[in-house]
Amino acid sequence: MDDAIFSQLDFGPIEEFLRLDDVTDISYSNGGQVWIKTLSRGVYKVERPEINNALMEKLAFQCSNVMGKTFNMAHPFLDAESTELRLNFIHDSIATNGIACVIRKTPAKIRLNKEKLINEKYVSEDLLDFLLQCVQGHANIIVSGETGSGKTELVKYLASTTKEDEKIITIEDTLELHLDRIFPHRDIVAMKTNNIASYTDVLVTCMRQNPIWILLSEVRSAEAVLAVRNSISSGHHILSTIHSDKAASIPMRMYSLLETNQEVEQFLSTIHRYVQIGVYVKGYMSKELGRFQREIMEICEFYVDDDNKPQVNTIFQKSMDGKMTLNNPTQHLRDYLSIQGVILPDNIFRTDEKPVTSSLNVNAPMETI
Repeated sequence: MDDAIFSQLDFGPIEEFLRLDDVTDISYSNGGQVWIKTLSRGVYKVERPEINNALMEKLAFQCSNVMGKTFNMAHPFLDAESTELRLNFIHDSIATNGIACVIRKTPAKIRLNKEKLINEKYVSEDLLDFLLQCVQGHANIIVSGETGSGKTELVKYLASTTKEDEKIITIEDTLELHLDRIFPHRDIVAMKTNNIASYTDVLVTCMRQNPIWILLSEVRSAEAVLAVRNSISSGHHILSTIHSDKAASIPMRMYSLLETNQEVEQFLSTIHRYVQIGVYVKGYMSKELGRFQREIMEICEFYVDDDNKPQVNTIFQKSMDGKMTLNNPTQHLRDYLSIQGVILPDNIFRTDEKPVTSSLNVNAPMETI
């Protein structure tokens, strides 16, 4: 939807939440339930009687009218998208307890920075510096997590640390990254897939644009998996996200999205060979901190051994009870980064090459040997 038209929509009392930087999602359902998702408090319910079915139906019809689409029993789903907002409506013929809507804010800004990540216990300074060195060394990185865990925000931050002379192409089916608007002085091409230009079509053109980095907003289909595989196997470098409950499961999660009978071992060997780093981010209510917490819970290194077998080195892992495990990266990753001019110490985390496991308070500093 054209932004000029979108700005003329009457959001009424919803406008209050659209103006708050802390708010990321607004959910309406069940004949008057309004739930807000924020960066600081997580998800909570608000009482706003003026936000009701009549208001949401009016907003849906405004969107359908300016988009030239139909929203009724015959066409019960409606998606509307501007530069910084994404709306999804479900008609009450399908949502039998009343029209349902989710509004997601996708602002053109980097919400994370190094100071914020460390001060809010998102990640330790040592681990963050390691991830930034991986970016500088052109490691392929996939960030996993559940919905609302902050995967895209972390990818945007990591992308912001790439070198200014390195061309970036973003490929998305829904606009969320906005790196071209955040860094208007950089060589960035923002590409959007649709029913005319598929991931495959866009990727073919993307290769001809000579990017250093290809950013896929999310791997959630077989076509996106193939786009990732083709990107990395052709020598380009990627940053992307995927839904997965832990970092070590990323390659198998990608395989599960494929709609082919490709041999699993062959596929996993390819991913382990070309994707160097997997990260798992979790969002949860922290009783100790008294607020909603987003935190890196796992960092894994993928590689293939001398027998071409896929292997995983768990560099960092933290359980919800506070137990932490820390290992140094293998020689495979150190060799890969060194080719790009990034030299990691053999014992970067001072573990003497031995796994370090400790049961610590969830917010206590990590011990290393």
